[in-house]
Amino acid sequence: MAGALARGWGDPVLATDGGSGRAQLLVDEVGGESLGTDNAELFRRCDTILLGHKPYQLQQVAEQVDGAGKTVISVLGGTSLADLQAAYPQSTIASAIPNTPVAIRQGVTCIAAGGEFAVPLFERVGRVFVVPEAQLGVATSAMGVTPAYVALIAEASIDAAVRNGLKADLATDIFLAALAGSAALLQARDGDTLAVRREVTSPGGSTARGLAALERHGLRTAFDEATRAVLNR
Repeated sequence: MAGALARGWGDPVLATDGGSGRAQLLVDEVGGESLGTDNAELFRRCDTILLGHKPYQLQQVAEQVDGAGKTVISVLGGTSLADLQAAYPQSTIASAIPNTPVAIRQGVTCIAAGGEFAVPLFERVGRVFVVPEAQLGVATSAMGVTPAYVALIAEASIDAAVRNGLKADLATDIFLAALAGSAALLQARDGDTLAVRREVTSPGGSTARGLAALERHGLRTAFDEATRAVLNR
């Protein structure tokens, strides 16, 4: 996620990693400097630091650095503001959950209330919503996972079209064009999903039959179960 944000912002960065070499690959792409595994040096040279490591590494990384007077922005899932502030007691803290389209500046970021100062930074890479910290997990289930869900739905729809006679590249182009137009239509209708469905669904028609099949095979239940799975750490 840190790499996706860096690509979206497009600015040179100072970056570290745990020895994977990803920091060097990132700065080769966006500019800046890799500091290898030297988190202490990164904190010495930066005023604003984005934490993109694994959540369980929070204390381990914090013990390596001096966060006094720094702005520390976390994109770590399942990490509370209290835990972040305990790890960085002398820093200004924000907790943000972006999704991967930030890499192309079409992302969605949810920021826990109290971190409003970070809103302008994330607005550079998409839309930003400030939510109560207690709702950050649910917000993640609504947007953080969406690119993967949409990719899976696209794959299923394209595969079905191929099984019924379309060439794969044509089926892909058709679905992606229809998806973009459908999203734009929903936005134009202020998110009124029922109105959009009624516009395209004639009684007993092909869309009605398709929707009935999706309902019969448990589409809504599948999404309910997926949301519970996301929230159940």
